[in-house]
Amino acid sequence: MPPGTVKYFGEKKGRVRVTVMDYDEQRVEEKEVREAAECFPFKGTGSVTWVHVAGLHDTKLVEDLCACFDVHPLIMEDIVTVGQQPKMEDMDEYLFLVLNTFSYEKEELVVEQVSIIVCANFVLCFQEAVVDGVNPLDGDLFEPLRERIRKGKGRVRKYGNDHLAYSIIDLVVDHYFTVLDRMGDDLEALKEEILKSPTPAALSKMNNLKRETIQIRKSVWRLRETIHALSRGESGFVQESTRFYLRDVQDHLVQVMDTIESYRESLSSMLDIYLSSISQKMNEIMKVLTIISTIFIPLTFIAGVYGMNFHYLPELTWRYGYFIVLGLMLAVALGMLSFFRRKGWI
Repeated sequence: MPPGTVKYFGEKKGRVRVTVMDYDEQRVEEKEVREAAECFPFKGTGSVTWVHVAGLHDTKLVEDLCACFDVHPLIMEDIVTVGQQPKMEDMDEYLFLVLNTFSYEKEELVVEQVSIIVCANFVLCFQEAVVDGVNPLDGDLFEPLRERIRKGKGRVRKYGNDHLAYSIIDLVVDHYFTVLDRMGDDLEALKEEILKSPTPAALSKMNNLKRETIQIRKSVWRLRETIHALSRGESGFVQESTRFYLRDVQDHLVQVMDTIESYRESLSSMLDIYLSSISQKMNEIMKVLTIISTIFIPLTFIAGVYGMNFHYLPELTWRYGYFIVLGLMLAVALGMLSFFRRKGWI
């Protein structure tokens, strides 16, 4: 397709929900809209307006909303093209940001894209996930921020749209710690499983965790560079008062990176433990087989001697020869077992 084509290739499920919050220090107005045109009256007012789009498969809605703010077609394409790494683009008229959020669904790590456009008094947020439920805000990652705006908690209603964009980024980064806590619990459970019984299933879980840590690390690394650029004042849309808060987000990202690195080291050590356990288990098996083989060598020799079909075998005519040979074999076996035990081999 030509550049600038707005085409969504992700999962198309649920209805796209668009919520609008318009606020200042004295008032808050919140509603859910069906069409992009319902957001246009808020343009150019003195208040801060947050338009949140949950779901990207209605590309017509995305195009109409972006067209009102003269968003470049390539930026529209980036919004609906999910799976991108975090980045920042300053387009003079607006600031464009891409973030990744992580969550667990059915024991699988799910990556979702969040795109943010900061322009004038507006913040446009495009979330890949569709929020299900009777209440469209149920289960939404950004519901705590909405609650703070409704109740006037914190500083978000006292500052401009750049602080709102920071608050969205801060929520995404804080959610990383929740995902890392879950991953840490999985690591501890996997470590115990490997120590008790190293199985191919445990190795598969280890490889999955390693893939997830690499995926998170790649995203966090790019996001840290983006936040560092914003905190240095490379964009005129971020005020000095907000840059201080962005530096705090940058510190959180450093903690996330340190935690991921420690998880990667733990996975490497767990792989060594797994290989050592498998090797030790194989050695134990070979030890048992060797002892059994060693015991049966003299028994096989005795059975082979008396199994020869010579006519003048001296013991052939003994009345109790069969039982004597069996007793001899039993004595040899018990004697060798006693010797191995004294040596500490078994």
